[in-house]
Amino acid sequence: MRRIGVIGGTFDPIHYGHLAAAEEARVKMDLERVLFVVAGVPPHKLDEEITPVEHRLAIVSLAIASNTHFEISRVDVDRPGPSYTVDTISILQKRWGQDTEICFIMGLDSLVELPTWHQPKRLIQSCRLVAVSRPGVEIEIAELEASVPGISSRVEIIDMPEMDISSTELQQRVRDGLPIKYQVPEEVERYIMEHELYRRSSGTAT
Repeated sequence: MRRIGVIGGTFDPIHYGHLAAAEEARVKMDLERVLFVVAGVPPHKLDEEITPVEHRLAIVSLAIASNTHFEISRVDVDRPGPSYTVDTISILQKRWGQDTEICFIMGLDSLVELPTWHQPKRLIQSCRLVAVSRPGVEIEIAELEASVPGISSRVEIIDMPEMDISSTELQQRVRDGLPIKYQVPEEVERYIMEHELYRRSSGTAT
C-alpha cells in the first residue's frame, strides 16, 4: 500500500514552516508525495478577510516548485462550501482508491484543537494524522483520546527543527514594512511585493 501525504491550509502566505513540516513528514513517514491543498473557503476564517485564492495558489506553486515530491491541489478550491478536512480526505480517497493510505499532516497545535473540528471521529477513520511539533506546544494524548475515542492509534507525532513562523505575523510584518526574507522562499517574497499583498488590511490583496 502506498502512502500519500496531504497538508491543507489557507497558506496566506505559505512559509518555510509549512515546507519543512511537509518534508519532515515525507521522509519520516515514507510518503510517496505530499499534496498541498489550498483552502477555498476556510471554515475557521469565515469572518476574516483572506487573500484571493488565485494569489494563494500562485505562491504555493512558486514555493513548492523545486521539490519533485510536492504537488498542489485545487480540490478545495473547485468545490462549493467550507473546506472541511474530512470532506477533502473523502474526495481524495475515492480518487486514489483503497490501496492508498492518506496521511494528513498538521501542526501539533491543530491536533490539540481537533475535537472542535467538523466530524473528527469520521476524520480519524478515513486517514492517519501526522502531527509535527510546534515550539511551546504540548499535548496530553489521554485527554485527546477522551474527546475523540480511537485517536491515539491513528496519530503519529514527529519532531521537526524548531521554526516559529506564523502566516499572521508575516502579514503584519509586511504591513509594518519589516522584512520577511529568510522566512518565505524568495519567489514568494517577490510575488507578495510585486502584487502588494497584505498592504491594506489583514490577508487582503490590493
